[in-house]
Amino acid sequence: LEHLLGYYYVQEIASMLPAMALNPKPNELVLDLCAAPGSKTTQMAAMMKNTGTIIANDAKLDRIKILASNLERCGVTNAILTRKDGVVLCEKLKNEKFKFNKILVDAPCSGEGTIRSTPKTLLMWNINTIKSLSKLQKKLLESAIEVLKIGGEIVYSTCTHATEENEEVLDYVLKKYPDIKVEKISLPVKCTSGILEWTGGNYSKEVEKSCRIYPHVSNTEGFFIAKFRKMR
Repeated sequence: LEHLLGYYYVQEIASMLPAMALNPKPNELVLDLCAAPGSKTTQMAAMMKNTGTIIANDAKLDRIKILASNLERCGVTNAILTRKDGVVLCEKLKNEKFKFNKILVDAPCSGEGTIRSTPKTLLMWNINTIKSLSKLQKKLLESAIEVLKIGGEIVYSTCTHATEENEEVLDYVLKKYPDIKVEKISLPVKCTSGILEWTGGNYSKEVEKSCRIYPHVSNTEGFFIAKFRKMR
């Protein structure tokens, strides 16, 4: 009953970590670029004490419906829902000179970190899908950087272990945006540093500051989290 009334929202601890890393404050302007189904949006709204504004975006209508339902159930009143391709939304916001204090890019991913709880993920695994998702993730993250205020923070996260979707994405934006720096994050579970070399390629040393969460180490689902700050 308490869950149905919105007194609490059940989610795995690893899923809660990106919002904890971003740490949105009351009265800030926050963008949740890939928000549905709303677990992290409701968490951030609570952290912000329902003040400020969260732009909660997702591209698919069926997911938006679930997002809207969860926000209503949990009594979130500081969120504005939008249904747009994340890259297109950021482009429109950039043209309007709209900037955010903090942005969460919890990107669509191959979900390798959820295999323990959702074994069917393994059956759908495909290297071509990973490569395709990597391209999308790079576009989403660089689009988000364009609408971040100077001094603002972005958290990029996925629930996968695939380096192509994690460190490779970080390395890409670090090379393209020299004014973006990776920040070390402290989380209440054991983190393993980001990988600096994969399939013959080498990544920026900054990538090492990212956080890999492994099921066999932390007894959670698998996750990848990195935090950026825009220096100028």
